[in-house]
Amino acid sequence: MTSRWLWLLSRLGRRIWFRASLFSLAAVLTALLAIVIAPFIPVDVPAKVGADSVDNILGIIASSMLAVTTFSLNVMVSAYSAATTNVTPRATRLVMEDSTTQNVLATFLGSFLFSLVGIVALSTGAYGDQGRVVLLGVTIVVIVLIVVTLLRWIDHLSKLGRVTETTARVEEVAAAAMRERQRRPYLGGARLDSERVVPAGARPVAADRIGYVQHVDVGALSSLAEDAEGRIYLGAIPGMFAEPARPLAWTVGLDEENDEAVRRCFSVGDTRSFDQDPRFGLCVLSEIASRALSPGINDPGTAIDVIGRAVRVLALWSSPEAEPEIAYPRVFVPAIEPDDLFSDVFQPLGRDGAGLVEVGLRLQKALHTLARLGDGRYAAAARRQSELALARAEAALVIEDDVRQLREAAAQV
Repeated sequence: MTSRWLWLLSRLGRRIWFRASLFSLAAVLTALLAIVIAPFIPVDVPAKVGADSVDNILGIIASSMLAVTTFSLNVMVSAYSAATTNVTPRATRLVMEDSTTQNVLATFLGSFLFSLVGIVALSTGAYGDQGRVVLLGVTIVVIVLIVVTLLRWIDHLSKLGRVTETTARVEEVAAAAMRERQRRPYLGGARLDSERVVPAGARPVAADRIGYVQHVDVGALSSLAEDAEGRIYLGAIPGMFAEPARPLAWTVGLDEENDEAVRRCFSVGDTRSFDQDPRFGLCVLSEIASRALSPGINDPGTAIDVIGRAVRVLALWSSPEAEPEIAYPRVFVPAIEPDDLFSDVFQPLGRDGAGLVEVGLRLQKALHTLARLGDGRYAAAARRQSELALARAEAALVIEDDVRQLREAAAQV
């Protein structure tokens, strides 16, 4: 399983300032590289290629890139606001982590710094005539990069912050988390269930802060258990709310001295994370649908679109899998139950879409599809949500024909 440090590094790589800093550093080093390469350029080359023009070119790039960067930042902030207002605040983080937007801003900022450093170095005479040739060649490459980036940015602006695009991004990260959990349903450990329960003499390890569990380093927990020849039973998995009254884990064979090391294996934050928590992705999809069904927006089409996306995400875990590999046999992890997955996404939809027959029918058809998928693990959960949705619809709908259609669709589930 991904270690805590690798997980933190992956989160750092998704920050916009990190990528912009890397591009800016590369731009500065590239501008200074011409000073190192200058001695290897023949003396008569500058006159042949017109290297004196590089001053004007760098001036144009510096002034234009500053304006373009400022404009792009304004567009980005507007997209964040649109995602917060029209989609859900929980999806704004995904818009902020959009790789295309980050690459565009980093390229513009890096180009500005490249031209600025080049102008300063030219003013001090650090390049010389031969250095100007190298700088001109690199400047041409930068111009090509700027043009390509601008073309990509123009195309991307038509989708940035839009409801459909943001919803697709939520589906993407939810599906990625679901695939990872399908591959390792117990995070690489052994299953903790009714047959393998927490021993009576196990010692609880409580959280030292209140928040959501964002990541669990099961590999580090396994190392602690192996060193002490003990066992660790997880009481919290990613997505659960951690509090001092609720144990993060129970340990057998580990001393109290190891409690702090066990706590460090649990990353607890103020908000939930998509990485190890497939339920969070489903919750965010449900929030998008609920907002679309609110009286102020009244967009049942988006709710129907979300139902289809939820079916695709849940279908990833519907097929029977071979016995999962147990990489950490001394760590026992509770499973995610189908009832919880279905409640996360379909219960709010059944409540908020109860008065819309088109949403109710699509929901019943989706539950019918999921009930028949794979090894039937979803059947009971699908029937339960179908009954709840039908009961809510019967209480909200006033046209008997609408109720009849929903009853017929629910009967198939």
